[in-house]
Amino acid sequence: MRVGLVGNPNVGKSTIFNALTGMHQHTGNWPGKTIEKVDGYKIYNGKRYDIEDLPGTYSLTPNSKEEEITSNYIYFGDYDALIVVCDACCLERNLNLVLQILEVTNKVVLVINLLDESKKKGITISFKKLSFILGIPVIPTIARSKKGIDDILNALNEDLFNNKYKINYDLLQNYLDKLNMYIPTTKIDKNVIAINLLINNIKFLNNFDYKYKSNLLINKKLKKEINIILKGLKEKGINNYDIETIAMECNSNECKKISDRVCTFTKKNYDNKDRIIDKILTNKISGKIIMILLLFLILWITIIGANYPSNILYNILFKFEKTLLKIFHFLKTPKIIVNVLIYGIYRVLAWVTSVMLPPMAIFFPLFTILEDLGYLPRIAFNLDNKFQKCGSCGKQALTMTEGFGCNAVGVIGARIIDSPRERLIAILTNSFVPCNGRFPLFITLITMFLVTSKIIGSFILTLFILLGILITFIISKILSKTILKGKNSSFILELPPYRKPQIIKVIIRSIFDRTLFVLKRAVLISIPAGFIIWLFANIKIGNNTLLKISTNFLEPFGQLLGMDGVILMSFLLAFPANEIVIPIMIMGYMSLGYITDIENTLELKKLLINNGWNTITAINVMIFSLMHFPCMTTLLTIKKETGKTKWAVLSFLIPTIIGTIICLITKTISLIL
Repeated sequence: MRVGLVGNPNVGKSTIFNALTGMHQHTGNWPGKTIEKVDGYKIYNGKRYDIEDLPGTYSLTPNSKEEEITSNYIYFGDYDALIVVCDACCLERNLNLVLQILEVTNKVVLVINLLDESKKKGITISFKKLSFILGIPVIPTIARSKKGIDDILNALNEDLFNNKYKINYDLLQNYLDKLNMYIPTTKIDKNVIAINLLINNIKFLNNFDYKYKSNLLINKKLKKEINIILKGLKEKGINNYDIETIAMECNSNECKKISDRVCTFTKKNYDNKDRIIDKILTNKISGKIIMILLLFLILWITIIGANYPSNILYNILFKFEKTLLKIFHFLKTPKIIVNVLIYGIYRVLAWVTSVMLPPMAIFFPLFTILEDLGYLPRIAFNLDNKFQKCGSCGKQALTMTEGFGCNAVGVIGARIIDSPRERLIAILTNSFVPCNGRFPLFITLITMFLVTSKIIGSFILTLFILLGILITFIISKILSKTILKGKNSSFILELPPYRKPQIIKVIIRSIFDRTLFVLKRAVLISIPAGFIIWLFANIKIGNNTLLKISTNFLEPFGQLLGMDGVILMSFLLAFPANEIVIPIMIMGYMSLGYITDIENTLELKKLLINNGWNTITAINVMIFSLMHFPCMTTLLTIKKETGKTKWAVLSFLIPTIIGTIICLITKTISLIL
């Protein structure tokens, strides 16, 4: 049995999917978390259920790519049944989607989730009455504790009711009935098709004609009838836009009637607690202060916590290198192969793993806790006004926060933004948020050249990140006034209820879904990177290696920016993975043919100073690290998400040009002072 799993955003749909299939899809307490279709299956009582978790949507009129996936699946997909998930605390609003789906298919099991939260809020629902009204099975669940999950499968196993719930479209109904005479009988209610004909929804009608091999778009009699109806409606002051609004109002009125019949509220002002907290967290002043303090706290915990395990992991991996060398020696492996595999590929892998894994293992769980709490949408709410002024929207804040872990993840997360124009703005500016791979460079240079205190160092790192956010606003504004002109879109930004995080699940989920996922991608890219770096450091033309020739070529430009050729070449060779900038610098300064490390920061600082570094050099390196081309993974993701190479090229050029300009400014100021 092929089953689609649908519902509004943030109703626990993915949690139900995990409970049904035993999979571990990432769940989060913020709207728009599922951005593509995910498949799983369940064997129950000898029967196989193929379950497809679809992106959340508020209605079958899509406003974004992920909503279009869901809409097309419901209208034209080949499924045997749908599981529609609703939030017990917001039944009236969620019924809007349910009623629209019932106009398409009666093969529906309605799941009312989050009963534990509705109980706390004094909301009681008569499930039997709701089932009788709608003519479908209604299953109450608490997905997080897997209560009611088997009942969903049992309901799917039963013969679903055959009657359809019909919506009366009030003053439109007579006009719809006239059009229905020309519409073929399909699983989709004729009223739905007639409304789409009146509002001229070409995308829907094309899909309908293709699916059912009909000729609605070329039927002359139907076109004539539509023109007569539209003329009559226009005389009454009703245009195409009003038709859709009237249909939506009829649906909303039905939802209210049903909700009033099945819901009772025993507590007044049940959401007062959430509202009191929101008055603080979404306040124009306190909300932004708390955001900055939380950012500082997360960075400070990451810096303090990652240092020790990073050193342990580094020592383990580099001790294992000796074992590998013994194995290759025993196998009498040619020296050049050993050098490439050990001093090229393995050392890059060891460095990337030891540098990335510990901070990610701390940062991602902290970030996931904020998701579970429901704080991320509050960040979007706080920043929405700023983004609106820049020609974008608050949902860009959600993609920015994803970018802290990995910019490629932030680019994929931009799918939740409805407007294609605003989605592109979010994608093109995502790299101004420093990803996890850039933190080690910031931390190292701050502690060596600016301050030794980790608390003050965390504060300075926070300031650098705020600079990146400020640049994001500025570039978003410039893009919205130039190559991405357009009006700001309207969108729904739901503030979900605050929920107690499930700490163990948070740790497991963040490690497997994020930490290891990002690390795997970095490791795969580091393998060819290690080989290329070794080639640059060991292939000679005359008396100089390719690395030396390249750094000498870049030296004048590097000096102009307050850096040098070795630094610029390190950024270029670290294109596959930002984590290896520092070891490539060390290799360049020490003229070694392989990546190495210096055991303590005092030795590293001495090496850098001996090669002309000062405070301005360190600041400019951090600025350029904050604002330079994204890594290879992110650029490939941008190409895939946008479908065009030009956007990937712009994503490369924009931050690099901005970083170059700012470095020129800081260098000039330092010379004047």
